Order: sequence, then structure tokens, then C-alpha cells
Amino acid sequence: MVVADLPLADELAVVAARMSGLLLSRETVQSALDIVAVSAAEAIRASSGAGVSLLDEEDGRTTAAASDEVVRQADDLQYALGEGPCLAAWAGRALVRVDDVLTDHRWPRWGPAAAEIEMRSAVSAPLFAGDACLGAVKVYAREPGAFSARDERLLTLFAEQAGILVANMRSYEDARRVSAHFREVLRNRDVLNMAKGVLMERESVSEEVAFGVLLGLAGSDRQQASAVALSLLRQAEQGSR
Repeated sequence: MVVADLPLADELAVVAARMSGLLLSRETVQSALDIVAVSAAEAIRASSGAGVSLLDEEDGRTTAAASDEVVRQADDLQYALGEGPCLAAWAGRALVRVDDVLTDHRWPRWGPAAAEIEMRSAVSAPLFAGDACLGAVKVYAREPGAFSARDERLLTLFAEQAGILVANMRSYEDARRVSAHFREVLRNRDVLNMAKGVLMERESVSEEVAFGVLLGLAGSDRQQASAVALSLLRQAEQGSR
């Protein structure tokens, strides 16, 4: 069965189910974006390819994925020039449609540049997670006037689902990162405590003095205290053999 031949609601449900199933088996936001890009290209029959971008207004970072290299070039031109339908959809928090980049003068530098790589029309929809706009998902076509009002509606609904899925994956990845950091902190704390015990016994000093010795060694060797503590534990283990 061809997805694009289904009614709009069923079409979206098929794509969303596919994305959800794939995302459950992935571990990174980047892999989620890759899936969104490919799924968007498959969902919009008139498209020649699709892309998705996560944009950060504070530091200007961009995380992107594209279904093919030409789409990546069209997106990279927007980032480099600071203009284009994807950036406009994100900044304006509204869908943006371009019927022909050669006659649409909203982006005087990006339009001609996109035409040079044979991308003539596009639709971009903002990617929301609650009240936050994370970026945009967009489809491109090599022919002018390729997209219809139905394509606009489908991409908008698609973006709503994709925004939720990407936000969930981002939260999961952040939680894993925090968890790994917390485990590292606990491990370092245990190493420090054992190293302090070694120094207290060997030098007959208090816990405070032992900790000060560790910090002093770390500062003189320009190492982290946990690395110095681990070295002391290894020395103590070798000396006990």
C-alpha cells in the first residue's frame, strides 16, 4: 500500500506510527531527526526531499538532518545566508510556502542560490513542543508550484507529531546524560574517600588534612583530584602485594 494514496488522517497515522516505532529503538536526538526527515519526504508525495532543523536562538546552534544531499545544501544555504523559508517558519512560528524561489523575493539571496541547486519550491512548518518552537520541518521540490493546500495541512499535522517525538527523545537523551554524570560523580566520590583513607592511615593525619593533600597534589600536577586519588589507590595496592 502506498502511504500517499490513503486519506489524510490515515496517512498521518501511518507515518506517525512508523516514526514512533523507530524512535523507541533509537538513543539519540540526531537519529530521531534523521527519521523525521525521511518520513516527511515519504509523506509528501510531491517532494523531492525533506529536512528538519533544531534551532537555538540563544547561541545560534543548529542541529539538522536531511533526506538527501541536495536538501542539505538548500538548508546549509539558509544557515549561511541567515534567510530562507525554514528560518522564517521558525522565527514566525507559522507555516511558510514558496511556490517559486525565482519569483518569490522575500529572501533575495537564498532564492537564487536555491535555484542554482535546482530547488524551486518549498514548504516549511514550525516544530513545536508545547509553547516552545524547536525549529522547523520542511520539504523541497525541483518543480515550481509543486505543493498544494493539502500538502500544507499534512506537513503541519506531521510537524505537530514530530515536535512531540523529538522533544521526548531530547528529554530522554538529557536524562541519560545527567544520569551518566551523576554515576561519575558518585564513582569519583568513592575514589576520593578511599584515597583519603589511605593518606589518613599512612600519614596519620585527619580527614581534612588528607583531603587538603589530595587537592594540593592535584593542583601541582594539574590533574583532577579524582585522577590523583585513583593513582594513590593504585600505588597503595601495588605496595600491599
